[in-house]
Amino acid sequence: MLIALIQRVRRADVTVAEQVVGAIGPGMLVLLGVEAGDSSAELHKLADKVLKYRLFSDAAGKMNLNLQQSGGEMLVVSQFTLAADTNSGLRPSFTPAARPELAEPMYRQFVDYCRAQGVTVATGQFAADMQVSLVNDGPVTFWLQVPPALA
Repeated sequence: MLIALIQRVRRADVTVAEQVVGAIGPGMLVLLGVEAGDSSAELHKLADKVLKYRLFSDAAGKMNLNLQQSGGEMLVVSQFTLAADTNSGLRPSFTPAARPELAEPMYRQFVDYCRAQGVTVATGQFAADMQVSLVNDGPVTFWLQVPPALA
């Protein structure tokens, strides 16, 4: 099941080998986890949910605006640890996570889809050792998923 951990941020950046590879101002940090068996249809549903999710404040201070309505940017970082099975023992199992050769195209498809909707998207570097810095605004953090498509 695709997972997006989204955070409303004042700013965020991702660094690889002490070089900033992606940075945004106000907007949304998306940590994206892909599990084995996830499909493009599920990915589009999740991307639409992320893009339409109302986590930005309107003039009255209510969370009524989505990313595009707020004028914010998006930073997408792949994070296979979101797909971990933590139900037993004290060490996570990554069996549910998609293998890199399957997860990377899904990650890129998510980014491309969001860009095609007119959103400014920065990214991390797939499968790299990344350092993510952010100023969480609120703090506001949500875990979003879409159910797997029925066969």
